[in-house]
Amino acid sequence: MKLVYKGKTKDIYALEDGNYLLRFKDDLTGVNGVFDPGANTVGLSVAGAGKAGLKLTKYFFELLEAKGIPTHYIEANLEAATMKVKPAKLFGDGLEVICRYRAVGSFMRRYGKYAREGQPLDAFVEFTLKDDERGDPPITEDALVMLGILTSAEYQEIKQLTKTIAAIVKDELAKKEIELYDIKFEFGKIENKIVLIDEISGGNMRAYKNGEHLSPLKLAELVLES
Repeated sequence: MKLVYKGKTKDIYALEDGNYLLRFKDDLTGVNGVFDPGANTVGLSVAGAGKAGLKLTKYFFELLEAKGIPTHYIEANLEAATMKVKPAKLFGDGLEVICRYRAVGSFMRRYGKYAREGQPLDAFVEFTLKDDERGDPPITEDALVMLGILTSAEYQEIKQLTKTIAAIVKDELAKKEIELYDIKFEFGKIENKIVLIDEISGGNMRAYKNGEHLSPLKLAELVLES
């Protein structure tokens, strides 16, 4: 097993069988000790966050697979906080795709002149480049196509997949009286087919219950409770 990438919240290892192993860490993105799923720096470390994130990821990836939505997921080892996945080809150096149901976070920082905090949004989808040096800048369909990162058809397919997957997550959270404000996904290609990759956890979404923002650990606890 060879370490091939050391990330902010996960490390990636190459396995001898050609697949990869993701090791979930207790680090969370944020600034000055405050959790922020939209941040591109590690802001805090919380004991148990890695296992909680993996439990939720396992739950949602297996749910999506049962609904016929392709992912890179193979299996998870909850005790070791690891997930085995198929190798997927990234778009460029990686894209993040956000689905927003409420105007919060970077949406408000950019559009606050016209939006009000918490304003409902109709599953607004936006693409950003994974580029820490430039602050993960948003990018339009035209730019993605002109730069050769995506084709127009791939853009539309990813946009629709994002809305479909986000709706599934939103409905699952609603069963626990939790409201999803926004969520971030990543996609890649396996055998020329677009699939969901990375994770679906409290670390890449904002969720609220009774007006209270839920930490990644609390979210996992509420969603997975019997």
